[in-house]
Amino acid sequence: MSITLTSPTLRRSLVPRERYDFGVPAATTTIDPASLDASFAAGRVGVREAYDAHSSLVYSLCRRALDAEAAKDVTQEVFVSAWRGRSQFDPNRGNLAAWLVGITKRRIIDHVRSERRHADRRADEAADTPSHHPNEASVERVADKALVADALRILPDRTREIIELAYIHDLTHHDISERTGVPLGTVKSDIRRGLQRIRDHLEYSHV
Repeated sequence: MSITLTSPTLRRSLVPRERYDFGVPAATTTIDPASLDASFAAGRVGVREAYDAHSSLVYSLCRRALDAEAAKDVTQEVFVSAWRGRSQFDPNRGNLAAWLVGITKRRIIDHVRSERRHADRRADEAADTPSHHPNEASVERVADKALVADALRILPDRTREIIELAYIHDLTHHDISERTGVPLGTVKSDIRRGLQRIRDHLEYSHV
């Protein structure tokens, strides 16, 4: 199997807090991700905690596809939608980050479609003005890259290093084993489990 991976480090531009009415503090949440996922699904924590934990990921994805102001607005819409639809989130099927990315993709596409409708109405006035909005396929690609990067971030350190060596640096399993000192069988099993984790992220975001 082949898979294209991006750098494991996302540029996590923070959304200016004053644009939102969640009242979140500057510090990120210290809640354990698994605990946060279950608590959010059950309504035991609010949108503020989810925003603290994942606004950086959501905004960075929006910013890749939209201008800064639109990205801020869509980020807010994502968390409002997530809170209202939290009963649809099942932490047994995937984590909250992946679910939020799925919502983000749909909200970006909705925004792009809306802007296109407005552009069509203005077509007579600016027929030769090129469109700078991404198409839906490009939104999907950007979102999937962000999910892969996020999945790499939450993998165990050894698994992440091995997958990076295999798919970013193109080393063979034997080369990885020699470089890291990890037994060959363990290298193979780490790659298999790591890729499954990444696939789970990608598949859950499309639900």
